[in-house]
Amino acid sequence: MKVVHISQSAPRNACLATLCAKVYGQQAGLTPLVIFTGTKNVLFDQEAARLLAGVDGDGKPLALALLVLDEAGEGMTVTHACEFVDGAKARLISELSLKAPLRVEVSDASQEAFYQQCGFKRWFDGENGQRVGLGARHPAKHSDELTPTLSLDEALILRRFKHDPTAFAEAKDAFLSGLNSFPATL
Repeated sequence: MKVVHISQSAPRNACLATLCAKVYGQQAGLTPLVIFTGTKNVLFDQEAARLLAGVDGDGKPLALALLVLDEAGEGMTVTHACEFVDGAKARLISELSLKAPLRVEVSDASQEAFYQQCGFKRWFDGENGQRVGLGARHPAKHSDELTPTLSLDEALILRRFKHDPTAFAEAKDAFLSGLNSFPATL
């Protein structure tokens, strides 16, 4: 598997829309659209997030992962990931954990076990019962050295959608356009 950073806006938007749709599913209401819009318009514009794909030898996407910087700019959190081929997500996350200062936040033992298999060996108790896992390249040695991951103000995005029908329609069109133009190769 080769890891590809998706930086051009057209394939990035298509892959981001697909990632959001796969992670949240069809019953998630506006959440996929809100995450897509905020990531595209805020995190990507501020260069605070990276979208990466694991591809086969022909460039066909096998898995996607969204990494978001922490507030100190020292580490990146895997906030969303999906796969199109069984096992591809684990391979992509494993590759990334060897190359980047990664962090994950999980809420159950099965997620923790998955990320342990992907190379996350250091674990701390986080907020609200979550567990925080760190890859080998993450600089933090103790939980008090971790800074929060940059986040989106989802309520603000929803309010904008509610009060600005044009913004909502443009975001929805961009999301649907992305879903309909997912690239066969990267």
